[in-house]
This record gives sequence, C-alpha cells and structure tokens, in this order.
Amino acid sequence: MDCCKGYARLVTSRRALLFGGASFAAWAYLPKFARAADGRDPRLIAVILRGALDGLATVAPIGDPDYAGLHGAIALSSSGPHPAVMLDSFFGLHPSMREFARMYQNKQAAVIHAVSTPYRDRSHFDGQDVLESGYAGPGRVQSGWLNRALQALPRGERVTSALAVGPTTPLVLRGPAPTVGWEPVALPNADDDTAMRLLALYSHQDPALATALTQGLQLEKAATGDDMKPKPGGPIMAMRQVARGAAKLMVADNGPRIAALAFDGWDTHANEGGPVGRLALLLSGLDGAFAEFESGLGDHWRDTAIVVATEFGRTARINGTEGTDHGTGTIALLAGGAIKGGRVISDWPSLKQVSLYQGRDLAPTTDLRAVIKGVMADHLGLSERVLAEMVFPDSAAARPMKGLIA
Repeated sequence: MDCCKGYARLVTSRRALLFGGASFAAWAYLPKFARAADGRDPRLIAVILRGALDGLATVAPIGDPDYAGLHGAIALSSSGPHPAVMLDSFFGLHPSMREFARMYQNKQAAVIHAVSTPYRDRSHFDGQDVLESGYAGPGRVQSGWLNRALQALPRGERVTSALAVGPTTPLVLRGPAPTVGWEPVALPNADDDTAMRLLALYSHQDPALATALTQGLQLEKAATGDDMKPKPGGPIMAMRQVARGAAKLMVADNGPRIAALAFDGWDTHANEGGPVGRLALLLSGLDGAFAEFESGLGDHWRDTAIVVATEFGRTARINGTEGTDHGTGTIALLAGGAIKGGRVISDWPSLKQVSLYQGRDLAPTTDLRAVIKGVMADHLGLSERVLAEMVFPDSAAARPMKGLIA
C-alpha cells in the first residue's frame, strides 16, 4: 500500500493545485455525520500559519496605553490613511482583512486573543511540533491531533482515506488514520492524454496502482478547473486558490467534512510593515481564503467552522529592523456560519512591562487547546473525555471553551 501512496503522490504532483509559499496539510474523507434534527452537516477547517503570526499587529490592542510605544512604526491606529477596523472600543483589526471584518459584523467570525499552545520557548521546529501533535511538549509522538480526532469520530457507512498534500504527510495528520498523498506542483503538468495512457497501462499491469491513479485524477477534477490555473500573485494568490480547491471538494455531499491547510511565510523578523507592507500582503491572502471558503461552500457555509492557529506569537516591542522576533502570546481566529461571532474573547493581561511574559512577550492567558476542544466538542460532538485523553492527551486542565459554536 505504501507504493500506491507514493505513486499517487508522484502522478498528482504533475498537476497544479498549489504553488509559492503555501503547503496543504490535509483533507479528510469521513463518514457522513448523523444529521441533527435541524439538518446540520458540519464542516471543520483548520488553518495553520507557519512562522509565528504577529497577533498584536493583526488584532491590535489599540486601547492599551502601552501598545503604540512598543510596536512603534508598525503599530496600527484607529485613524490615519490606513486605519484599523475597530472591532470594539479596545481592539482593531488589520485593514487588510475586510472580509473577516464583514464576517465579524455578521456574527460569523471571532477572535481569541492572548492565546498560546503550552510551548514556552521560541523554536519554530519545536513550536510547530507542539501545535500539530497536540501534546504539551515537542518530540514525544509521531501522530497529530487531527488524525486522532478522525479516529474518534463515529464511523458511518463509508470511510475513505485522508488526503495529505505536500512532499510528506504533516504531523497534524500522521497516525493510524490512513492518508493519500498529493504533492504540490514541482514539475510540468501531464496532459490528459498522458494520464489516460498511464491509467490504461497500469489497469492491466498493476491494478492497485491504477486505483491510486484513478483516485488522484478524480480528486484533481473535483478540485481544479480554469479558475485554478496559476495566476500572478505568488503565495498570496495561492492562499485563495488552495481554499477555492478545498471548498470545491468539501461542498459535495460525499466530499470531505474536515480539512487542514498550512501556509508558510509568517516569520516577520524584518520589514514587517504596519497597515501596509509584508504582513499586510500575507493577511490579504488569508482574508481572501476566508472569502473563497464562504463562496465555494455555498449553503454549507452555515455549518462550517474555521480555526486559524500559529505556533507562537511575536515580541511586543519591534526590533531594529522594524520587525518582531519570536514571542509567545498571539491570536486564534474563528470564522464560519457555525461560529458564534462578533466577539473578541480575551482575558487581557495588559502590555505593561511587568505584565509581559519574560519581559518581552504578550503573556498568554488562554490555552489554544481549550479553543480547539471547544469547537470540536460543540461542532463535531466529541466528548470532553475523548478530547482530554485521546485528541489532546494529558490536557484535562485545558477545559473546552464554551459558547464558540452558534
């Protein structure tokens, strides 16, 4: 079976779905959930921002008297040529995120601020390991919380493989639940005639490989089209295209109910920019991905929850190159018709020097695991015990956050 997985990845790598700085983590084909009396058919999308998002620059605590001095030239403001979108009297959203702001106003998006995984050091490698494994420390397991959540869901009439797109299966999806690989384009596309000739060849010589190839071609046809051909814009446009392709698969009645995407490039040590600049461009790509999911999922948007997380935050004070270094506390973003939105949820610690974590970072006051648990408990029906013992082992103290799902 491993050879089939490798061949499916090889064949589909010649087809364009992703490019630039985006890497796709996983689609999971699940049994159909039992429909509730109200007809809900829930979708869950996890988006991982690799590189550590500056939460203070994305959802700025403009009302904190110490914020502007710490973030200096890249601080957001409620006035000026590129003002933040005020979410309430205290927090302002980056002006590049107009779609998220609209969803927030429509009560379909929310922010959890001063959030973090249990990790307290500043290594991207270890921080991403903790974020994706769901364990309190790095290097302990070779399985991810999403894979374990898939195992915990009730089995229905049909269960097929999860789809991991990338050169290797990301940690968040590693584990006993089976996966099928799809590598982002790195070689010229094989034309349809070549694909059909390969299919005919292997149908006779190796039926197992033919099955893998057929599955890959079917996924490609469902996810791609003229609107998915590479366009100018590099990784920024790639975020939109990835979301568009995922929505095309997830909107089908027999399509995946769960997806996980990862976008790289959020390590803003230098020239981060404030309301305009490098971070602004990245956020516009993320914002576009929200819009693509909303548009592509259609009526299923009302039963969709999107969770956006990153491995850790960035320093409260800018550095000498007008960027920010590795930090601790940051934000998590929620969006979708299933979200009880229009809120910034935070036990705000303040940015006074004595309140900063190790004198440099936004102090985390909310465990990210509690946020994800809250979504999965109320949206997918996973029990608190399963979440604490199986999905996020040894995490009983991080109780599921209540009231995140409408």
